[in-house]
This record gives sequence, structure tokens and C-alpha cells, in this order.
Amino acid sequence: MANVKQQLLSRNKEVSTVNGSEGEKAGRPNRQKEKVHGLKDRTQDLRKSLNDSLEGDIRDFLINEAELHTYDDLTKVNPVTPSTVLKCLQARYSAKVFYTHAGCTLVALNPFQPIPHLYSLDVMREYHTAPQPQEFKPHIFIVAEEAYRNVQGQVEPINQSLVVSGESGAGKTWTSRCLMKYYATVATSSQKCQDTVEKIERRVLDSNPVMEAFGNACTLRNSNSSRFGKYIQLQLNGSQLLVGASVQTYLLEKTRVAFQAPTERNFHIFYQMMKGATEKQRLEWMLPSEQDFAWLPHAEKTLEEDCLRETVEAMINLGIDERKRTQVFRILAGLLQLGNVYFSPASEEAQPCDLDGHSKGFLQKAADLLQVPLDELQSCLTVRTLLAGKQSVLKPCSQSECGVRRDCLAKVIYAQLFDWLVTFINNSMCADSSMWCNFIGLLDVYGFECFLLNNLEQLCINYANEKLQQHFVAHYLKAQQEEYVTEGLQWSFIRYQDNQGCLDLIEGSPSSIFSLLNEECRLNRVSDAKQFRVRLQKELSDNTSISWDKLSKEPHFTVAHYAGNVSYQIEGMMEKNKDPVPPEIISVLQKSQDSLLHSLFADGDRESEGSRGHSKVVTVVSKFKNSLESLMKILHSTTPHYTRCIKPNPDCRPLTFKKEEVIAQLEACGIVETINISAAGFPIRIPYGSFLQRYGLIANTRLTARMNRANSPEMSDQAVLGSAVEDVLNLVLKRRAPNSTLSPDDNNSLVHCGRTKVFLTHSLLEMLEEHRNRVCSQKAFCIQCCWRRYQTRQRNLRTQAATRLQAVVRSWLVRREIKKWHKAASIIQTTWRRWRAWMDALAEAELDDAEDFMENEASSVLPKLDPLLKERGSVQLSSIQEPVLVRGWPIGLAMASAPSVTVSLTATGFQRIMSMMACLKSPFRHGGYKVKTNQFDQGVASIRAQPRGSIKMHLQRSPLLYADMHPVHKTDVVTGFNQILLERT
Repeated sequence: MANVKQQLLSRNKEVSTVNGSEGEKAGRPNRQKEKVHGLKDRTQDLRKSLNDSLEGDIRDFLINEAELHTYDDLTKVNPVTPSTVLKCLQARYSAKVFYTHAGCTLVALNPFQPIPHLYSLDVMREYHTAPQPQEFKPHIFIVAEEAYRNVQGQVEPINQSLVVSGESGAGKTWTSRCLMKYYATVATSSQKCQDTVEKIERRVLDSNPVMEAFGNACTLRNSNSSRFGKYIQLQLNGSQLLVGASVQTYLLEKTRVAFQAPTERNFHIFYQMMKGATEKQRLEWMLPSEQDFAWLPHAEKTLEEDCLRETVEAMINLGIDERKRTQVFRILAGLLQLGNVYFSPASEEAQPCDLDGHSKGFLQKAADLLQVPLDELQSCLTVRTLLAGKQSVLKPCSQSECGVRRDCLAKVIYAQLFDWLVTFINNSMCADSSMWCNFIGLLDVYGFECFLLNNLEQLCINYANEKLQQHFVAHYLKAQQEEYVTEGLQWSFIRYQDNQGCLDLIEGSPSSIFSLLNEECRLNRVSDAKQFRVRLQKELSDNTSISWDKLSKEPHFTVAHYAGNVSYQIEGMMEKNKDPVPPEIISVLQKSQDSLLHSLFADGDRESEGSRGHSKVVTVVSKFKNSLESLMKILHSTTPHYTRCIKPNPDCRPLTFKKEEVIAQLEACGIVETINISAAGFPIRIPYGSFLQRYGLIANTRLTARMNRANSPEMSDQAVLGSAVEDVLNLVLKRRAPNSTLSPDDNNSLVHCGRTKVFLTHSLLEMLEEHRNRVCSQKAFCIQCCWRRYQTRQRNLRTQAATRLQAVVRSWLVRREIKKWHKAASIIQTTWRRWRAWMDALAEAELDDAEDFMENEASSVLPKLDPLLKERGSVQLSSIQEPVLVRGWPIGLAMASAPSVTVSLTATGFQRIMSMMACLKSPFRHGGYKVKTNQFDQGVASIRAQPRGSIKMHLQRSPLLYADMHPVHKTDVVTGFNQILLERT
């Protein structure tokens, strides 16, 4: 394919070379005429052969019509001619495929019927989430997604503009609506601040039906024609989320309020009020259903746009409260009443005109709805004020002047109301400048128009389309080819239609249609159409883009636009350009009791004063030209994306393709030239520095890092940058094809390195992005590995440190606890030893006392006991009145042999034994024995206390078995109480 296109370019170049040589030899002497004739013959033969070859190629291409609808991109068509492009578009339109790529532009054919599945939310998400949307079928969403991704900064983050152009009825408004819906869907997919996001999305989408209701109308060529231009800025933050939007409008066709051409209608909002109002609203707005209004022609025709409920819901979502909505609709109803006001000539010349027939009732209703005084309203329409020095003179207006003033009143009110709506919409959805950093602009302007009667409105509309066409030509067709030559590419210029001559005719300096119109309006004289035509012929006769029909009776001039010739009527053009607003009208409106209407004209004094001074007059074309120039500055500062809407047939019939209609539009907008340049050229141009900053990591060069330094010498050395760029490209090309190189001998159709820029095709850019993503993934993987290794090491170090700290703390805690235990044990041991020593001392003292007592009693005679008692081993001691000495009987043996022994005795004689028995603290088994002493009952705790009562002992087993308190069991040693008893026996 590329070779065939290069052959076509070389053929064009060869023909141009032959033509050039032909011109040089034309001036040679007569002796060379034969050579010249021979050269001409050869040139004609060459042209004939080329034409025959081209016709053969066209026949070969068109012979397989079954495959024509498969060409998604017209740059793949070979050869590229108007007939081949037309055939492809016709085949795709018949197959119900309405979008086709044409190089850098997208061609959209209007189906004139709803295709809901083509714009569903699923289709939006599919194009948005696709890695390469260009691989999908052509769609308006591809253009939208490309602009959205460019904002994210594929090479350089820059603002984007989507320019939707085409004739009236080609589908520009619908395309802009789809683009806004797409961005409101994909640019608000974040879960953060979901309520705010949904609010912004809803307001951005709801701005469309409101502005279409107040700014669109049904025309001869389109049922929903935009009668104003708008540029919508969708504001995005650093995360590419939609945070706000703003609307700029251009040249509302306000004359449509008071004048509608045959078969055309007024603005949609008036028909919505008449068809969608409730009975209560009709009474409030004074709009009876059976009433006819002069400014509502073709009211019986029903359109899809005649839906008041949708407009009201959109106004509610935008934040317009019920009171404001009521005021808006009352003002609009008042304008409809004004349209039924007619004037009749006055009976006397000095008297103002009278109202005609039922006009008084309509004027009364208009005054009530606008809330202005009836007398002053009628006076401002029928009487004008003239300034004579410092005095003012009242002069009655003629019948025609009264009609003009009535129309002026309606137009100025509607224009101010429209501006208020736009301002309110901007305030409701525009974000603060600190919240957004980039924007995507959507340009939707009126299409090229040509009616039977064309006036100043059509001239301004077509002038705007000429400016957009020039922007396309200057940005793509002209600038791109000139840049190829400047950068050293081998390029043969492709001819294209340049509309600079037409623009010079309309806006040029020093003489142009606009300048002459403004000069005529600033003169304080009555406008004369014939005189202005004569002046146009005198000043602009040298421009080939203007012509006159001398046989026409009406003064006019014809302009050769890029889309065709249009004849403009001169009559009334100067008055429309002046757009005067009588100060009496402003004064009456300022007295309105309606707060909204009063606020619209609160600063009207300065405007009216400025309109009186001829040097300060700002004409319509001047304001429109200035606003359009500001728009073009915005477009030049952004990256444009073009969408060409084509109208398949003039009657708006579904799925009807008229070849003559389509081919005229293709030739007018330069689609064929665009395809040729796109097929043979490089649509992507990136400076070396920007290229290396993004793709330098592919070659792993250190130049990228050095470029980031301030005042780096490498930034200015194009040779060094070019060498680094070639290294990167060679790596990518070798991966695609091992034998592919970037040498000068290799005519690579994918890339070319110029002097300061690298030129790429979309396919190579995709390869670069894929390679860069792969390298970035590898680098990211290495970074992740290093980071994970570092994290693991740090985690291990932290674990070891924590373990050491825990061990130290635990050891310190154990040592502290052990120290506490040692201290407690020492205290217990000390206390125990002290107690043992004390108890031993007491026991020793008691034993000493007992020995002394026993020695004293030895001499006394004891009563003899019954031998029977001695044999039984059970002694009833309580029956003995005197103390008895029990020495020969070990009490342990007695207690062990008897299952139960009850002892009741006094303390005398057995003080030692009983005291030791009561103080014995050994772990006996429960129920083993029971000792009761009166000393415990009496609160005596000391063993030195002398018990006064008897001591009762209930023993089942001997406590001597538990008298050993030491942990070491010694079988050969007698300890404890047994030791005491054995010592005494």
C-alpha cells in the first residue's frame, strides 16, 4: 500500500516537473519550437498514460464492491479519488455503518433515525477500557477517548479541543451531545465524593436540553438547528476527573424571535410552552390553547424537541428555583403577546400610531406579564425621543418604525434572558480555577447555510465556518506539509483548497465587507442598500471571491465560500449590524416590577448612553469577530480533533444517500486532500527532547537523566539528541523486523527523523508505547524486588532487635522477681528462725519449770491406782481429785493403742504436756483428732498462760505420726514430740 502511494506521489511530482520544464522552454527561440512541440506531445502522452493507469486502478478497486464497506480508514483506499471515497462511504452507509476514519479526521454520516445501541453505556465502557481503542470499529467515542488520554499526558499533557463541523442538519448537535455524555460517564467513574461527582455530571448533561430549548429552532435544513455557537469546556483535575464545566456562546440569532422565514419555526421553548403547559400554567401565562400567535408559525407541527417537562426537569437540576422559572416563562409569554400587537396609521400626522383591532388586549397582557406600566410601554413603542442640544423632543414613529421598535423590544429581552441563563448555568457547574488544571473543549457551531434569502446572520455564520476551515487548513493541510519540508523530509506538496482569499474579503484590512459595513453604520445617515452595493463594487472589485448579478433587481453580492457560492441581500443588513436599542425601551424595562426582568437591565443606562455616541458604537460584526478571534486563540493553544459531519440527503430522509449532496460536502471540506496527506505523511510529530524524555528509557541511555538538569548542553545539541532518538527507534524497529533499520538508504514508511523532530505514524507510536510499557514493567519489577528485599531485611532487623529487647526485658523482669523471692525467702527464713529460737527458748524454760516441779512433788505420796485401770490403759483422770504423775506410760503408746481417749484434767501437774499439745501446729488429717483448750476460748495466745479450765482431747490417731516437720525423712532419728517423751521416760 505504501509503495503504491509513493508511486502516486512520484507521478504527481513528475508531472509538475514536466510542467515546469515546459514553462521554461516556452520562451526559447523559434528554432527550438520543434523540440517544444515534441516535449508537449510527450507530456500529453505521459498524462494520458497516467490517467489511463489511474482509471484502471479505480476500476480494479471498485470491481469488488462487496468489500468496500470493510474499509474502516479511507487512507487504505487505493487510489484515493473522490469517486473511490464516495463509493466506500456509500457502501458503509448502506451497511448501516455511519463512522469512517479519514486520516486525522472522522467522517460521520447522519442516519436521520435513532440508533440507541450505538451509544449505550456498555459501548462507552468498552471503548474507554480498551487498551487500543483504534483497533475497534470507527466511532465518535474513539475521538473522545483519544482526546481524554492525551490530557493524561501520553507525551505532553495539553488541553484538547474537539471540533465538530458540517452543514446545517449534518448531525453536529447530536454528536456534541454524545461527546458530553461520554465524558460525563467516563470522567466521573471515581468513588471519591460520589455525591459531588453525580451532581456535576447531572448538571453538565442538563445544560444541553436547556440551551437547546432556548437556542435551537427548526429551519429549512434541520429540525433541531443550533441558532448560536457554543464552546463547552469540560474541566478536569489532576486525576482526570470531571470537576466542572463552562459554556461560551457566540452570536445568538435573536432576530428569529420576531421573524421566521417560510417553513421555519421560532425557538423550541415557545412551542414547548404552548404544548406542554398545564391548565393552571396557561391561566398564569395567559396562553389559551385556542389562541394563535403571529410569532409561532407551524405550531401544528410536532417535533421530538417539543417537550416542556424535560426542559423544566433540567432547569430544576441546574438549581433554578420555582420562582425564577415562573418569571422566565411569564417573560416568554409576554413576548408572544407582543407578537400579536399591530399598529395602524394615526389619523393626524402629529399623533402617534394607534393600536390595531385586538392589539390593545394583547398589549395589556404583555404589560401584565412583563409587569411594566401599560401607558409607558405603548409610548416607548410609538414615540421616540430626539436630543436637540440639551433638550429632548418627542416625535411620533411611523407605522413601520413602531413595528421595528416592537421587534427590538422582543429581541433585546430574549437576548438578555438567554445570556442570564448561560451565566446561571456557568455559575452552577463551573469549578474554581484551583480545582482544575486541564480541559477538553467541545465546539458546536452553526453549520454552513445557504437559503433563498440570506442576510447578516448567514454572513456571520458562514464566516465562522470559514474561520474553522482555515484553522483546519492551517493546522493540518498547510502547516504539516511545510513542516515536512523544513525538517528535511522528501515531500511533494499536495494541492488543497485554501480559503484565505474569502477570509480577506470578509474580514481583511484595509477594505473588506465587515470594515465597510462598520464604517457605514458609524455614519449618521440613513442606510441605502444600492449605495452600499456601489461602494462594495468600488472597493472590492479586485477580489475574485465576490461577484454581482447585474440582472438582479435587489441589491446583493455573492461570496464564493469554500462550501459554495452564497448570495447575500444587502437590504436591512446595515440596520441589523447597528442593532440599536432605543433608550425609551431600556427605561421602561428598568421600571418593571418583575425582579428578574429588572435585573437584566439594571445597568442599561451606561449601554444606552454609549449607543448614542457614534464613536462608541459597537456593531454586531465587530462583537462577533472579536469573540471568534478569542475562540480561535483557544483552538490554536489546544490539540484539535476534527469530526466532519456529512448530510447524506437534503430532505433528512432516513438511510437515503445522495451522491451529489455528499460529494459536494467532501470536496468543500477537503476530505480527499486530508486522506492523501494522512496516507503519505506522518500524523505525529514530537520534538527530540520530548521524545527522549518519554521513550529514552527504552535504550537505557543516560542522556535522559542529563537532560533533566538545568542548562544542560545536551538540550541544544540536536545531533546528540538525534543520535539518541535513532538508537531508541532502531531497538523498536528491530524488535518488529530484525532487518529493519533507520538508515537513510532505507525508506521507512513508519518513521522519519527530521532536523529537530521525529515523525511517526500511529502504528509506530503504538509500538513505542507497548515497548515503553514493557520496559517500565521490567523496571518496576526490579524496583519492586529491590524494595521487597530491603523491606524483608528491615523487617528481619526489626524482628531481631525486638527479640533482643524482649529477652533483655524478660531477663530483667525475672531477675527482679527472683530478687523479690530471695528477699521474701530471707525474711521468711529470718522470721522462722527467730520464731524457732523463741519457741525453743520457751520450751526449754517450760521444761526447766516442769523438772523443778516434779522434784518438789517427788516426796509426796501419790494415791495408788487401780491395777485394772493400769492393765486396760484407759485412765479416767477426772475422777482423781489430786494431781497424778504419769511418768511410766508413754502417752504416744497409749494414744496409739486406744481408738478414742478422752482426757479431762487440770493444768496442774501436766502443764508442760498440755501446753505443748495445744501449741502443736502440725498438718493433721481432718477428723483425726480434736483439741479444745480453755485458753483459746478465753483469748489467751501465749503458752505461758495458766489455763484455768480443763483441757479436753479427742484423739482417734496419734498426732505423733505428724510431728516431724522437716522435709528430709530420717528413719533412724527420733524427732519432735516423741523425742521429748523419750527424754522424759
